[in-house]
Amino acid sequence: MRDTDLFQMALGLVPPWMVKRSAFDATAKRLDIYLDFGKGSRFPCSECGEPDCPAYDTEEKTWRHLNFFQHEAFLHARVPRVTCKGCGVKQVSVPWARPGSGFTLLFEALVMVMVQAMTVAGRADYSDVTRVAFDETAARRGHNYVSLFIDLDCRRVLFATEGKDATTVAAFATDLAAHGGNPEAVAEVCIDMSPAFIAGAAESLPKAQITFDKFHVVKLINEAVDEVRRAEQKSRTELNKSRYLWLKNPQNLSDRQRTQLESLSGSNLKTGRAYRMRLAFQELYAQPAGEANAFLKKWYFWATHSRLPPMVEAARMVKRHWDGILRWFQSKIANGIMEAINSLVQAAKAKARGYRSMRNLKAIIYLIAGKLELALPT
Repeated sequence: MRDTDLFQMALGLVPPWMVKRSAFDATAKRLDIYLDFGKGSRFPCSECGEPDCPAYDTEEKTWRHLNFFQHEAFLHARVPRVTCKGCGVKQVSVPWARPGSGFTLLFEALVMVMVQAMTVAGRADYSDVTRVAFDETAARRGHNYVSLFIDLDCRRVLFATEGKDATTVAAFATDLAAHGGNPEAVAEVCIDMSPAFIAGAAESLPKAQITFDKFHVVKLINEAVDEVRRAEQKSRTELNKSRYLWLKNPQNLSDRQRTQLESLSGSNLKTGRAYRMRLAFQELYAQPAGEANAFLKKWYFWATHSRLPPMVEAARMVKRHWDGILRWFQSKIANGIMEAINSLVQAAKAKARGYRSMRNLKAIIYLIAGKLELALPT
């Protein structure tokens, strides 16, 4: 029996659908099965059920299927849109997956069985959690956010919840305790300078020392430099199209940008002064721990006496968060892993074309970044 016939029977496909070919990669532990339909095939309209609609065009799609032994399996097919006399052009429904899903029905059924048998609360143990980072990520367009709480030592998502205010931290503390952890055992947290997160950490994680994420702090200074540039550009046309010169580090500039920056450096620009303050601020994190406070004091004096309002305001923001900025020299923690996980979440959202509910989004976050120990129920 040919492999295509075997997979055709195993998948339960009926005409016009058929298995065209398969590709197995033992090294990658992956099986890809390619489905197709014959020329001239007709399909029912997914809207009204009209049974004999001709294909209008097709779109390539992929679905995650049940494993083939220990190998990941994927189905691929060009899914047609049909012309229905009553409904217009509509994409057909395929028999192996729900509309809009990236998983086959059998894969979704397995996941549902596993979810019922293996709740996160029943399996996760957070008793050793002592260092945590948290930040928000966009859930959908508009002002919809999910706050993620990350174990910095195990590099995993511990908790995801809707919102980005102080109550999210309280919810995390409650969830941490429910998984065998102790909010008072959390000794270090890394956050941005969000007042809500600062207040939440102080109230719900009372023993934790706060480190303000250095990338967010540098971003604050970058934004001040850009404000200076925007204001000065109104009277200095040579600054047109120069935004990224001042936001990039020198080693990341192209040859053309480096030449342009050198040309502007002799123009006595306010933006140039702000840029030099930015580069100097970044040097803070290269200082020995014992010299960091004195270095920051010198930078603060320079910025507050610069007569550049955005830089003055940024310096005052630094002053209000002084201890948390310098805490990095003891904790050496940052939100880099958070940014990596956020990228995974946004990629999953894009692949799924968004999630219809916050519950679904949180479930996929736990699946891709929670390092859950999944096993078939017995």
